[in-house]
Amino acid sequence: MNPPKSSRAIDDLLAIMAALRTPGTGCPWDLEQTFTTIAPYTLEEAYEVADAIARGDYEGLREELGDLLLQVVFHARMAQEQGRFDFGDVVQSISTKLIRRHPHVFADAEGRTAAAVEGLWERIKAEEKAAKPGGHEKGALAGVPLAIPALTRALKLQQKASRVGFDWNDPKAVLQKIREEADEIEAALDAGDNSEAGGEIGDLIFALVNLARHLRVDPEAVLRGTNLKFERRFAAIESALAERGKTPDEATLAEMDVLWNAAKATERK
Repeated sequence: MNPPKSSRAIDDLLAIMAALRTPGTGCPWDLEQTFTTIAPYTLEEAYEVADAIARGDYEGLREELGDLLLQVVFHARMAQEQGRFDFGDVVQSISTKLIRRHPHVFADAEGRTAAAVEGLWERIKAEEKAAKPGGHEKGALAGVPLAIPALTRALKLQQKASRVGFDWNDPKAVLQKIREEADEIEAALDAGDNSEAGGEIGDLIFALVNLARHLRVDPEAVLRGTNLKFERRFAAIESALAERGKTPDEATLAEMDVLWNAAKATERK
């Protein structure tokens, strides 16, 4: 019986990576890489996967997922060369973890509602961390990676704090906090203290993430949407100015503001 197509494809990819990393006959660039030098590419590929999803580009998503898989294979190959682990160990690790964290699917645990499953997942994660060396010494906010985007990290920190009762019960209370932070920015500006204002801006963003969390809105997703909206409306400004034989740097702010409002009104129709 022939192995599944996916198994053969993975074997081919692993063989290609092994060839690229073979001293003397492999690729000089690939041979120079380390976990540290490859890490930025891993993050970049993850962002490109998210971008393809946001654009609804499923052909692009297929390609970007392949690029992200290559990153996993690359890291696993370097670890194998150092005698630490290989790709098979990576697959086994995540397979074991998924089965352990889904007893409601693979065992007899009760509770198949989304809320029950989420609580079960978090409890099992906490047990896993406690079982690791030094795990019992970690605080309630432990385990949130520093390298993830700041908005996402703020969200995860707030979620962890909320689980131990450090949270508001009403989103309007968060909205009041946002107003307070905005007032503190204004006070810092009035005092001419840009450094203090910068710190207060960070507090304001953190409070905005908190409001998004209370409203069950992903702050990264809504900001990406706003970025796309800004790009779309600015492109409309450029197009309208081009019809007048102008570029943005040749137009006044007032002129561009009128065109911005026109683009905004067009979107609402």
